[in-house]
This record gives sequence, structure tokens and C-alpha cells, in this order.
Amino acid sequence: MNGSAIAQSARRIWGMMYRHLALFRRSWPRLLELAYWPTLQMCIWGFTSSFLAMRTGNSVAVAGGVLLGGVLMWEVTLRSQMGFSVSFLEELWSRNLGHVFVSPLRPWELVAALIGMAFIRMAAGVVPAILLAWALYAFNLFAAGPVLVLFFANLMLMGWAVALGVVSLILRHGAGAEALAWSVLFGLAPLSAIYYPVSILPAWLQPVAWALPATHVVEGMRALLGSGAILWSHLVAAAVLNVVWLAGGALLFAWQFRVARRTGALLSIGE
Repeated sequence: MNGSAIAQSARRIWGMMYRHLALFRRSWPRLLELAYWPTLQMCIWGFTSSFLAMRTGNSVAVAGGVLLGGVLMWEVTLRSQMGFSVSFLEELWSRNLGHVFVSPLRPWELVAALIGMAFIRMAAGVVPAILLAWALYAFNLFAAGPVLVLFFANLMLMGWAVALGVVSLILRHGAGAEALAWSVLFGLAPLSAIYYPVSILPAWLQPVAWALPATHVVEGMRALLGSGAILWSHLVAAAVLNVVWLAGGALLFAWQFRVARRTGALLSIGE
């Protein structure tokens, strides 16, 4: 791909992103919604951790901090997935998907634009919650240091991989699958070691939990906040699993997109 083709692709990707950003510029409820749920989750678990610390002492205060860190980290995955999926759904709701692909836009450029919007949505939702956790509970997630970037990157990659699967199912089953955009990751939460270590799970469920990239990230975060040790093995495992998840999501999306284009579903899927 030469420089001119790259510039044209970048322009098309930015055009798709700008379409969604323009909606936020004109609608303060949309902006409020981005931060509402992460902040609400942080407040609920933060007050719960504070209550336990007041009742039982410092050891539970440390555990409460780890719990709060897990909740905030999970929001990175959740908001990344929902940011991608909801941006795609907005194309369906506006009956715009068919019009988009009449243009020179390629499927991978649409995916790149959705990833860009997912990152913006995630940052707008999670960063205020992290700052509020520091202000209300003196819990500074950024104290984890530069390794936090690797934690966030792996969590975002998992969110995008799941979103590709969700979008593929919407292409296949239409509006009846829209609820998956909000429900899929909630179903994976009990296996992701957010609120408790993997060892708490039944033995037969633990291999399933270890197949999730987020499980390795949260366990690594728990070790870092608890003992200060960086367990690189968890980060490497999360990265390898994310490659597998992303490859699977991308192949599924490419397959369902070809089917939807061949059957004309791109024009009628929102109806």
C-alpha cells in the first residue's frame, strides 16, 4: 500500500469517527452516559470497601483496594467492547450501514474506525472513574506504574475481540442479537477473577477462566497491588490469548460480513 492509499484510508477512517464524534458534540446526555456507569460502579464498590475497612481493619482495607482495582480494570474491557458494539449499532439504528458500503470504505477501515471510537468512549468513561476513586478513596490506580499501560492494552484488546464476535452475530441474526452488546461480557465477569482469585472457582471451571485474557490481567494486577511483584507470565499469557481471540473475532466478522453483503442483509439488517 503506497502513501496515497494510506492517506485515503486514514481519511475514510477519520470520516467515520468524526460522524460519531459529532453526535457527542451536540448531545450532552451522550457524554454523561459514557461516565455514568463506570462512576456508579466505582462508587458502589468503593463505599463497600470503605465500610469493610472500617469494620475489620487494615488487611481488609488492602483487599478492598484490590477489589476496587479489579472493578476499574474490568470497566476498561467492558467499555472497550460496548464502545465498539454501540458505535456499530448506531449505524444500524440510523439505517446507514448500506450507505456506508456504497462508498469506497473497506470493512477493515470500518473496524479501525470502530476501534478508534471504542478507545475514545472507554477513556471518557473510565478515566473520570479512576480519578474519582483517587479523590474519594485515596486509591491511585496509576501508582501501578508503566505496567498499567500493558494491563490496559490487554484489556482493550479483549474487549475489541469480543465486540467483533458480537457484531458478527448481529450481522448474522439481525436486530434480535442486539442485546448481546450489553450482556456478553457480563456473562464472562464471574470467570474473570474480578472480585475473587481464580482459586475460588470450582476446579473444573478454572481452566475456562484461564482461557480469558482478562483473568490473567486482573490476577497480575492483584499480585502487583498486593505484593508489588509484576508477574510477567500473566501479561505474556494475556497477550497470546488476545492474539487468538482477535484472530477468531476477525475471521468470524469477515465471514459474516461477506454473507451479509451477498444476501443483501447490509441494507435490511436494521429493519
